[in-house]
Amino acid sequence: MGHPDVRAVPDANESEVDTGEEERMSESAIRELRARLPDGAVLTDPDSTETYRRDEADFCVAGTPLAVVRPESTEQVQHVMRVAAEHDLPVVPQGARSGLSGAADAVDGGLVLSLSRMDRILDIDPVDQVAVVEPGVINSALSKAVAEHGLSYPPDPSSWEMSTLGGNLATNAGGLCCVKYGVTADFVRGLEVVLADGQVLSTGRRSAKGVAGYDLTRLLVGSEGTLGVITKATLGLRPAPEPGLTAAAVFAAAEPALRAVNRIVAEGLQPSMLEFLDGTTVRAIQDYRDMGLPPDAGAMVLAQSDRGGRSADDVAAIGRICAEEGALEVAEAADTAESEMLWQSRRMVNAAIRCLGATLIDDVSVPRSRLVELLDGVRRIAEQHDVLVSCPGHVGDGNMHPTVIFDRADDAAVARAEAAFDAVMRLGLDLGGTITGEHGVGLLKRRWLEHELGPLGTELHRSIKAAFDPRGILNPGKVLA
Repeated sequence: MGHPDVRAVPDANESEVDTGEEERMSESAIRELRARLPDGAVLTDPDSTETYRRDEADFCVAGTPLAVVRPESTEQVQHVMRVAAEHDLPVVPQGARSGLSGAADAVDGGLVLSLSRMDRILDIDPVDQVAVVEPGVINSALSKAVAEHGLSYPPDPSSWEMSTLGGNLATNAGGLCCVKYGVTADFVRGLEVVLADGQVLSTGRRSAKGVAGYDLTRLLVGSEGTLGVITKATLGLRPAPEPGLTAAAVFAAAEPALRAVNRIVAEGLQPSMLEFLDGTTVRAIQDYRDMGLPPDAGAMVLAQSDRGGRSADDVAAIGRICAEEGALEVAEAADTAESEMLWQSRRMVNAAIRCLGATLIDDVSVPRSRLVELLDGVRRIAEQHDVLVSCPGHVGDGNMHPTVIFDRADDAAVARAEAAFDAVMRLGLDLGGTITGEHGVGLLKRRWLEHELGPLGTELHRSIKAAFDPRGILNPGKVLA
């Protein structure tokens, strides 16, 4: 795989005149930005901009930005994009930097466009069941706000207490509830987007239905800031679910756990969450924080039903299936407090795994019927490349996160980790799946996108990019190489 590239730095042999001209142009761009932005909105001091250089995919190479710009309105974003277009400056839109693919990493000599100050919930409408939000709103903040109206916003990535809705939209984020409710795109009705030249595009609509024209809203969701800058979103809501209950089952190995998962789905139980932890992940969580998890577990399945009075029956049926498939232990939560305790362990997976070493997080998604093959393949890859691999995931929709763990200071270990990472992505494609189910392509997986799309699909992607961003200034180098 190699280290993903970023925008090239100027050649060391450039003349002093060229360098001086470049510096004058940069200074001019900074003056123009500051002329129509609030005090403190443009950061150029390296100590201040360093924080904004990268997201959570620390294996990707991040550039050094010319400036970090923090607008507070759509009009200010327009100003930033007009200045960037005039000076041919790359622009990297950025949210909370909680992404896992390098999509928010800075580009040398460009602008980081941080949308964290655009954090207003503009409207919550219980009749139309929509919320209108700015991109800097934290996912959990919206969930709490709509709950006061008896509503819910289902997409809930594990980073929901820190990730912004703009970032969720940019990557089409998933989460624990995807198995029943779907991903971010399933709840987006319309967008306001600032294009590369500063024009404002409105897509979609507020109504629940509408099929007029090409679906530009769906196109923009998941585009990782390469087509436009989302400044407002109209999101669909649902009535708040009834209280949920949870079952947790421990297995000696992954295969019986996955058989249980397939039966849970095949028998029509439709859990609101259905998650898998392999033995390595269970032990990492228990070492990170004592959650009472058995250290000798080969696998663990967590399932929740949010059907209120029927949840207890659902949980009992899930527990029965797990026991019939050989579970060593089945725990059924008696109330929502016990259920929340069980889900805490799932939400701390990333923090726990990072205590074991540097990580390369894969994000493959395969048909549920191929999950046993995926886990078997991941195990063989780990042995072949002599690396430790943790494999948690959203098993209900086949989206798994094989995570290669290695010593960053050991060059040989890094090379083995890269090879294992690539092998897992190849395995996912060979099983009829995808290189990313919810994290996005970013820098980390962009070489593999062409393998998935094929030549014609890749060329069409490039044509769409050129139509939205002919100068190529929006998040260059991300998604498409």
